[in-house]
Amino acid sequence: MGWLNKIFKGSSHKISEGQYHGQSGDDGYWNEPSSSSVGPSEDVLSEFDNEEIDRAIALSLSEEEQRKAKAVEKESLLDEDEQFARALQESLNVESPPRENGNTYQPLPFIFSSGFRICAGCNREIGHGRFLSCMGAVWHPECFRCHSCNLPIYDHEFSMSGNHPYHKSCYKELYHPKCDVCKQFIPTNMSGLIEYRAHPFWLQKYCPSHEMDGTPRCCSCERMEPRDSKYVTLDDGRKLCLECLDSAVMDTSECQPLYIDIQEFYEGLNMKVEQQVPLLLVERQALNEAMEGEKTGHHHLPETRGLCLSEEQTVSTILRRPRIGAGNRIMDMITEPYRLTRRCEVTAILILYGLPRLLTGSILAHEMMHAWLRLKGYRGLSQEVEEGICQVLAHMWLDSELMSGSGSNTASASSSSSSSSSSSGPTSSKKGMRSQFERKLGDFFKHQIESDTSSAYGDGFRAGNVSVLRYGLRRTLDHIKMTGSFPL
Repeated sequence: MGWLNKIFKGSSHKISEGQYHGQSGDDGYWNEPSSSSVGPSEDVLSEFDNEEIDRAIALSLSEEEQRKAKAVEKESLLDEDEQFARALQESLNVESPPRENGNTYQPLPFIFSSGFRICAGCNREIGHGRFLSCMGAVWHPECFRCHSCNLPIYDHEFSMSGNHPYHKSCYKELYHPKCDVCKQFIPTNMSGLIEYRAHPFWLQKYCPSHEMDGTPRCCSCERMEPRDSKYVTLDDGRKLCLECLDSAVMDTSECQPLYIDIQEFYEGLNMKVEQQVPLLLVERQALNEAMEGEKTGHHHLPETRGLCLSEEQTVSTILRRPRIGAGNRIMDMITEPYRLTRRCEVTAILILYGLPRLLTGSILAHEMMHAWLRLKGYRGLSQEVEEGICQVLAHMWLDSELMSGSGSNTASASSSSSSSSSSSGPTSSKKGMRSQFERKLGDFFKHQIESDTSSAYGDGFRAGNVSVLRYGLRRTLDHIKMTGSFPL
């Protein structure tokens, strides 16, 4: 009505004996005159005034309705803002929890909906109810669920993997690494980071503390002994896991078929060993004593598992495979002395007992190469050249075993020998019918040869292997005999 007031005040017509009282507010009123005096154009003026007044009143009423509507809308928005601010203030008053590894999140507080929202969980409208805002979307509280257990997440914080939410406990169970030895969650270090050790080949993960707490390793595959699976203890204190025990060669007679296989392997390379060299399986103590009595030769430290002898000695060999007694300990082992006499450059080959067939065979192939070199007159070779070419032959034999798909009489004879000596002893795996673990074990023994860090066995193998791959085995051996070194 202020606009109407302005019209009346701006009129050029005179109005006598009547007054208009205008106010600065929204109200205004008109006092009718008791008498009036008008000029000659009274009818025209009256018609014009009435039309202008009607239009002004209509516009004023429209402005009034718009003003009241805006006031109601403003009041509603203020109420909602006040509710949101109160909820936000309450959430800020709650102590914020610590973050774990940067993947813990805290959802926004529950607030009241005032518009059209779609739940990201069920794809239905949320309506005027409580909802959760997180991960760039809104959810019914019961629709925000753990990706693992599918139960609603009502916790104060949750974890994320990819685009999926998890309860903190579910996330830890799925993604926090467990120790393969003690089966517990691997603890964090002083910096709050998860620190563990892992075997480079088997990828067995374990707590760093197990390297210092006396946890034993298998003497064959080098895996640590889990708390829930006891290894077999050999009489010399070595530990053997049950998988390696399954194909372990335990006495001298059991090893003879394997010896024949390796002799045939050498004949296939046109490198037949003419002399009959005795093969004996011995304990660790007997092997160490024989090594001390040997004046020549090289030994793989820290532990020697095979030896090619040139001196006359008396060696204690294992006559009958032992049985496994209480506490997974070896019992009833029978040994006998064996007198070695010198008939040629080689008196015997000794192999440590209790190792899997593939490892026993690779050691035997290595020692057989020592015998072949001595019998063929390869003298004065450096340790790197002699041990290197012997490791090449061990690696070649493992390759031939793993690639072979045909059967063999070795395992049958070995199994027969095992059955006759001990009904409880493990049977050797058949060639071409190995378990998946035994094939993996063969790959591990190859990996050991390839990754050996010693100068003689490691660097020597790598240099010899390059020469054999480039020039062939025969040309490499001829060059070694003439020059005492590998061909470049």
